Amino acid sequence: MFLTNARYRRIVLFFAGITLNIIFWDLILRRLGLGWLGERSQPGRYLRFAQAYRRLAVELGGVLIKVGQFLSSRVDVLPEYITAELSGLQDEVPAAPFAGVEARLTAELGAGWRERFASFDEAPLAAASLGQTYRATLSGDGPVVVKVQRPGIDAIVEIDLAALVTVSKWLKRYDPIRKRADIEALLREFATVLRQELDYVAEAANAARFASLFADDPGVTIPRVYPELGTERVLVLEDVGFVKITDYAQIEALGVDRAAVAERLFKTYLTQIFEHRFFHADPHPGNLFVQPADAEHGWRLVFIDFGMVGEVTPAIRQAIREAVIAVGTRDPSRLIRSFQAVDALLPGADLDRIAAAQQAVFDRYWGRSMSELRAVDRREVREFMSQFRDLLFELPFQVPENLIYLGRTVAILSGMCTGLDPNFNLFVAITPFAEQLLAEETQGRNLEYWINEIVDQLRKLAALPARVDNVLGKFERGDLAVTVKYGPEQRATQQALPAAVGRLANSLVVIALLAAGTVLYLNGQPTLGIAGWALAAGVWLFGVARR
Repeated sequence: MFLTNARYRRIVLFFAGITLNIIFWDLILRRLGLGWLGERSQPGRYLRFAQAYRRLAVELGGVLIKVGQFLSSRVDVLPEYITAELSGLQDEVPAAPFAGVEARLTAELGAGWRERFASFDEAPLAAASLGQTYRATLSGDGPVVVKVQRPGIDAIVEIDLAALVTVSKWLKRYDPIRKRADIEALLREFATVLRQELDYVAEAANAARFASLFADDPGVTIPRVYPELGTERVLVLEDVGFVKITDYAQIEALGVDRAAVAERLFKTYLTQIFEHRFFHADPHPGNLFVQPADAEHGWRLVFIDFGMVGEVTPAIRQAIREAVIAVGTRDPSRLIRSFQAVDALLPGADLDRIAAAQQAVFDRYWGRSMSELRAVDRREVREFMSQFRDLLFELPFQVPENLIYLGRTVAILSGMCTGLDPNFNLFVAITPFAEQLLAEETQGRNLEYWINEIVDQLRKLAALPARVDNVLGKFERGDLAVTVKYGPEQRATQQALPAAVGRLANSLVVIALLAAGTVLYLNGQPTLGIAGWALAAGVWLFGVARR
């Protein structure tokens, strides 16, 4: 019980420290007009966060490793110094002593478990957050990998989840997060999938299903699973230990084009999502390999670890399909409809404004590679943020519960493709697929659809002369009124004016009290002077709270 409580406290206190640091440097100082101090110190502070998190995750393991692995793959979003620091979590998870693993094998397979294998190497091949693997051989079937859950991992997962529940309650109190995500629902979804990952019988079934789906794909390898030799906590599968997908030097040494690997990885996931509606939901570098070419086949993409998978419902598939076509054809209205289909927009969101922002993104950034996007001049970014600062402030988006793992998968995938090929261009990669989906959509429409479309357009055309005549008539009679509509920038300025005046008044009062307190203190009235400073602090805190 003591160890349980100690682990819980360490996780909670760690995140509390980071939260307080961000509140002070990135919120309070900004409101005091000292945001430049926070910005200047941000790289060093965030690097220290990453270093501290990595040390904690390596020491404690469990769910913290999974979170760190996810963040380390986001090279498309996070700074390189963060992802580089966390990337070690892919390999440096400390292995559990074999004595505990052997006890687990005995409990699951029986006292004679060694007799099932022709050989068994007690040195771990790899150690992961929930389990670790060992090389072995089967009589007549060659080399295999035996995956064994870590001793006590069930209890560790529950402690970590309890700590995350506590952290989520803090996040719930922050309005911008509470409005955009049901933190508790997202955490429940995360916990459900995590517990499913502890069921190796289900993982064996998932692997068999993937093997069936990709049986005719010469570019993908799925290892064979031996379900008759495994249990809920032990899994035996074919040894496919090839080159890790992030070992770029070794991939090039094999004569394999890294850009081709990124392209195949991306297309394979599009196939999983749109055709099979069943996807591998844990694409971190430890689960993906490159198999060298042999006399019969070219190089192949290898997937392992099917404990975390996702299903795509017809409704979600249709929404994603709409989004892919919208991005490929640069259609902001269609993209908004795809957001609405999965409830990703907050009620009352300004759809016209979102469409304008999306069109600006297409106009400015469509067709640029990830490396080009990361190299965009800061002045250009500031100009864009200034143009749409109303949307950036309101952030009219929310996180749908049923998209957490699909979104996570796509996020990691984007980062991995960028790592393989710095010039990876998401827009170019998705365009052929969008064109294919659009062609299927067009072919699927019958004669009745096109007749209705033509009739609708003719109806609008027939009504046009009458509408023009109506406007001209109002103009001749002097009844035409012109309404000037404030743009978002004007509205934001108008709304911000009272608050700015209030902050100015608050600042003047604080300065006056500080000055009065200082004068009194220097003139032999220390008690009154300190009282003046205390009042200044009280007024300042009151002003911060009102903001």
